[in-house]
Amino acid sequence: MTSILTNLFDGVAYGMLLFVLACGLAVTLGLMNFVNLAHGAFAMAGGYVCMVLVNRMGWPFFAALPLAFVSSAAIGIVLERTLYRHLYARSHLDQVLFTIGLTFMSVAAVDYIQGSSRVFINLPAALQGQFDLFGVGIGRYRLMIIVICGLLTIGLQMVLAKTRFGSRLRAAVDDPRAASGLGINVPQVFAFTFAFGCGLAGLGGALSAEILGLDPYFPLKFMIYFLIVVTVGGSSSITGPFLASLLLGIGDVAGKYYVPKMGPFVIYTMMIVILIWRPNGLFGRTAAR
Repeated sequence: MTSILTNLFDGVAYGMLLFVLACGLAVTLGLMNFVNLAHGAFAMAGGYVCMVLVNRMGWPFFAALPLAFVSSAAIGIVLERTLYRHLYARSHLDQVLFTIGLTFMSVAAVDYIQGSSRVFINLPAALQGQFDLFGVGIGRYRLMIIVICGLLTIGLQMVLAKTRFGSRLRAAVDDPRAASGLGINVPQVFAFTFAFGCGLAGLGGALSAEILGLDPYFPLKFMIYFLIVVTVGGSSSITGPFLASLLLGIGDVAGKYYVPKMGPFVIYTMMIVILIWRPNGLFGRTAAR
C-alpha cells in the first residue's frame, strides 16, 4: 500500500508538471485555434533563463520563476507581432510547418550558445529531499509543483470563465469580424493570449528543469507529450488537459514502476484507448475555423 501511495503521489506530481508545460499549448490551440509546435521552445527559453539566473548569477529560485515567465512571454509577444500574426488565417499545415521550423532553429541556436550538455537547476535546501507522511515519501519539490499547478488551474479557469477578458477572447475566436464590430480589439486580445501561453510554457520549463533536465533538444523530446495532453484532454477547455495530465502522469509512473519493460508504451496505449472512445478528447468539441 505504501508503494502504491508513493507512486500515486509521484504520478500526480508528474501529471501536474505535464499540465504546467502543456497548458500554454491548450490556450493557443484550444482558444485561438492555432497549432504552435514551437511551444516547447518557449518552455526551453524559460528553463534556461531560470538556470542562468539561479546557477550562474546566484538569484533565489523563487525570484527567478517570474523572470522565466516574463522572458518567455516577451519573446512570444515579439514573435507574435512580427511572425505569428500572419499565420492565423492560414491552414493548420502552414502553421505546423512554420512552427516546427522555428523549433529546429531554436534547438540549433541554444546548442550553439549553451552547448549540448544537460543541465539542472540548483534548488534551495528547503525544496530538496523528502519527508514521510504516514509512511509515504513526499518529495518537497514535487509537493511544491502540485501546489503551484493547483493554484494555476484555479486562476486560469476563473480568468477564462469569470472575467471580461475571457468573454472577449471567446468572442474573438468564435467570430473575429463580429467581435471587431462590437469594439473588441481582436489583434490585441490574440497577442496578449499568445504571450500569456508562451509565459506559461516558460514557467513550466523552469519548474521541469530539475526533474526532466534541460538541453537544446528539450522541445523535440517533449513535444509529443504536450500534444498528447492536449489531444487526450480536448482543446476546448483547461479542465480537459488538466485531468488528462493527471491521468497520463499517474499511468506513466505506474507503468514504469510495475512493468518497466513496457513502461514507456503505457502513456501511448492510454492515448489510443481514450481517443478510440472519445475521438475529440475527454472534454473536446469539434473546433470551427
